[in-house]
Amino acid sequence: MKDANQFNGMKILILGLAKSGYAATKLLHTAGALVTVNDASPEEGNAEAAELLSEGIRVICGGHPPDILDEDYDIVVKNPGIPYNNTVVEEAIRKGIPVWTEMELASRISEAPIVGITGSNGKTTTTTLLYHMLNIGGKQPLIAGNIGTVSCTVAEKATKDNIIVLEASSFQLMGTETFRPKIAIWTNLYDSHLDYHGTSEAYAAAKYNISRNQTEEDFFIYNNDQPDLRKYATRSSAVKVPFSLMGMKEQGISADDEQIYWNGEPYVLRSVIKLPGQHNLENILAATAAAILLGCDKKAIENVLSSFTGVRHRMQFVKELKGRKFYNDSKATNTLATKSALAAFDAPTILIAGGLDRGHSFEELAPYMKNVKVVIAVGETAEKFREFAASCGVDTITMAVDVKDAVRKAYPLSSSGDIILLSPACASWDQYPSFETRGDLFIEAVMEL
Repeated sequence: MKDANQFNGMKILILGLAKSGYAATKLLHTAGALVTVNDASPEEGNAEAAELLSEGIRVICGGHPPDILDEDYDIVVKNPGIPYNNTVVEEAIRKGIPVWTEMELASRISEAPIVGITGSNGKTTTTTLLYHMLNIGGKQPLIAGNIGTVSCTVAEKATKDNIIVLEASSFQLMGTETFRPKIAIWTNLYDSHLDYHGTSEAYAAAKYNISRNQTEEDFFIYNNDQPDLRKYATRSSAVKVPFSLMGMKEQGISADDEQIYWNGEPYVLRSVIKLPGQHNLENILAATAAAILLGCDKKAIENVLSSFTGVRHRMQFVKELKGRKFYNDSKATNTLATKSALAAFDAPTILIAGGLDRGHSFEELAPYMKNVKVVIAVGETAEKFREFAASCGVDTITMAVDVKDAVRKAYPLSSSGDIILLSPACASWDQYPSFETRGDLFIEAVMEL
């Protein structure tokens, strides 16, 4: 761990326990900081709070006392999910106290170079692709961040021989101050999380923190096909590495129908790529560019491109059964993601869709429904999706009780050569606690066939 004593004697408030708050507390306490933890949930039944109390750490549960900031804290480290209109956060900002997320801690203590990856879509796939490329290439990568492993815990254990591949959400990036990855990747930009950030501009500004502190010694890989990202790239001091699907480019990484090019030179044939979809090709270009910049062997990159079939629940190839290919895209909780999934296939498709009704229309899916021959609708939006599918001229539309029932109904309606795709365009919470649970049950039902 770099600069282990930099927090020694500092008074630090951890706002929100959860996974990231717990990890930050343990790290800072070990580093000699005077830590207070404040969590809104009650102390009763809170195992993490009980453990921290047993170690002599001050823990205040059950709400946020209005006078909690009267003790002149040096830093507030908040859970990324806590909004900035939280009264404690607002008061800390008013008093000029820095408000961080634990990702800032990770960047301050890491001996390993960091590759930071953000974007409205594709973060997890890009992160996972790059991790596998570096792993096969012998670069000793560690995976961290929004993908599920707390970044400061990974950074605490990392050495200069490792590379941290870090997925960064806008929530996490908004709470950074000096965060500076050696390589920053921004996959794309679409309006998202506006209930948290308030405006499109504030959301994009949070995303740009991935490159804001970079210098000419660093690299910024960005989507050159999006005008808004090109504008942000002009603000970055890093070496620009654009990626594009618009044919061969002289700079950065690009692709046409046959090849991937690196700085205008043929690099690898697209025919080796296993992962379907134009949106995934963007993720592949971004990950490949970072792997090349980190000295990864071309054979390692090709190995991953020819074998990687998707992150679980994100356009994940599940199985081929008597000519039918099953794909689990349970993470598609909005129409934008389902559009990308439908655009990935030219074959006749049986679409399983529907879920939590947030009052949204499905009309923007209409241009992508041309290959859909069957729709099986589930969840709260089942009737709404049935009406939408009928308006698109889908030949066969049926209703299912749940995802497992949908799989059982899909198979007899399919033929060899068809795609059976779970891409709900809706959140899962009407029937399932998470999209992961929904996707797991889809996989289970496929295996039962």
